[in-house]
Amino acid sequence: MSTFSSAFRLRRIAISALLLASCALGGCSSIDRLSQIGEQPKLSAIDNPTTQPGYKPVQMPMPKPEVASYNPNSLWRSGSRAFFKDQRARQVGDLLTVTVNITDKANLSNETQRSRTSKEDSGITDFIGSQTVTQPLKVLPGRLLTTDSTSSADGKGSVNRQEALQTNVAAVVTQVLPNGNLVVEGKQEIRVNYEIRELVVAGIVRPEDIQSDNTIDSSKIAQARIAYGGRGQITDVQQPRYGQQVMDVLLPF
Repeated sequence: MSTFSSAFRLRRIAISALLLASCALGGCSSIDRLSQIGEQPKLSAIDNPTTQPGYKPVQMPMPKPEVASYNPNSLWRSGSRAFFKDQRARQVGDLLTVTVNITDKANLSNETQRSRTSKEDSGITDFIGSQTVTQPLKVLPGRLLTTDSTSSADGKGSVNRQEALQTNVAAVVTQVLPNGNLVVEGKQEIRVNYEIRELVVAGIVRPEDIQSDNTIDSSKIAQARIAYGGRGQITDVQQPRYGQQVMDVLLPF
């Protein structure tokens, strides 16, 4: 019984050491992953985007505010964007649909060649009458410095990339800039089995670019930030292990 207790105690110590090592390398994420074995990835809670860590209000160059003026016997107000009010997003908290349609294709190829050859040869044949010295050995050698160098470089590079992304995501107006432009941000999470796909869209839009059905194309978003990725078991398999990532950073070769 004593031997069994000692072995059990050593096993617990070894497991604790492994957990501490994994916590040190992975920022304690390994412990969280171990606690989620056999469980589906949890969806993030719906929160106010402006209260998230790292959120920063957008500041852009703004024109001077236009003072609204009313003319007698007129239904039109100067500075108004529309005669009748519509249901399109226009103030903080409103929703609009962003149509993400990205088709990116690039094919680049370049080559750079460089070559250089240099030669240095210097010497002294007579230094203060050294040739008149009647010693069998020469005071100074015939050549003091002789150098040769040759360098060449040949660099080639090519890029062949093709990406396509088509989807829709609802965004929330988080800020209205002084000139009327809207700052929008939207996030979508979809869980399929044990994998979560995430889509994040953020940027600045003009109310005039919003369609009558309250949608806007991603190509009309200024300062657009679009991220599409995932997390889960498949993503974990595709990522290198912590030890390999550490070695990639530390090894100079």
